[in-house]
Amino acid sequence: MWDLGTPAWSIAARSALIYLAVFLGLRLMGKRELGQMTAFDLVVILLIANAVQNAMVGTDSSVPGGLLAAAVLLVANRGVALVRLRGGAVGRFVEGTPTVLIQEGHFLEQSLHKEGVDRQELEMVVREHGIESAADVKLAVLETDGSISIVPMSSQMMRSKRRIRPQQKR
Repeated sequence: MWDLGTPAWSIAARSALIYLAVFLGLRLMGKRELGQMTAFDLVVILLIANAVQNAMVGTDSSVPGGLLAAAVLLVANRGVALVRLRGGAVGRFVEGTPTVLIQEGHFLEQSLHKEGVDRQELEMVVREHGIESAADVKLAVLETDGSISIVPMSSQMMRSKRRIRPQQKR
């Protein structure tokens, strides 16, 4: 129970590789998938967790082995969060970028196709925001968290008095 059946470095390396592989797989699924999980998505996540468990710890079933694998996953997750906050190209890859789906009442078909969002689904979201038709939408944006933001045509543009400047690197 307390003796490692697999070397600690092996558990740590395997856990880090599995984290990276699962992260990349989920990231490649797209924003919409992560933001709008269905029961099927939850089942897949649970099955992935079960499938990769042995790949992380091998034949080890000890408490320290499980704790080490969990610690590596938590540290890897924290590292990804820090990279995301730093921004830049890697941060954009980790978090993604928002995608405009409707602009000035017109569907952007290329964006819909790229993100795997169909028109009927987007029209439903528009109605959920209290807008009758997509023609009444100034802007619909698929955010990085999978939610869809809607700006109606009737909204007034607000201008800030301040200009926001990027921080200088030190």
